[in-house]
Amino acid sequence: MNRWIHTTAAMLAALAMGAVSPLALAHDDATLDRMQAPNGGQLRAAGALHYELVLAPVGAQGKTLPVAVYLTDHGGNTVSSEGATGTVTLLGQGQKTQVKLVAAGGNLLKGEGAYVPGPALKAIVSITPKGQAAAQARFTPYAIKATKPAASHAGHDHGDHAGHRH
Repeated sequence: MNRWIHTTAAMLAALAMGAVSPLALAHDDATLDRMQAPNGGQLRAAGALHYELVLAPVGAQGKTLPVAVYLTDHGGNTVSSEGATGTVTLLGQGQKTQVKLVAAGGNLLKGEGAYVPGPALKAIVSITPKGQAAAQARFTPYAIKATKPAASHAGHDHGDHAGHRH
């Protein structure tokens, strides 16, 4: 009897691990890089949300340049930025710039900072949505995107996200 219980428990554990692993990989960076971001930026998963980082185009110049982050849920639905706070840390060409983000209506947070747009630039976005825990995501906003971007969230696993539009 004990052997049967032990074997059954092991099988259930293996099944549970198999059921969870696709969910963990559903929103990895490679998958998000193949998606068409709604505002032309780069998407990353951060906790219960997706962040889309949009920076000035390569070649843009100025003392400060715009920084924008759009919030959506894993189904692609906009999430209000009201009451959210955040920062973007930009790293590139031996320069580190911290940009404070402020809610700018809808699902947008924005700010301005000194940075040089280019492929070596990296960014760390940290946002605390109203009533939620802070979450962070790392970006390579000017990295060459995949040659075959997906038009939407359709075709990859969201797990049990019943009610989300696709």
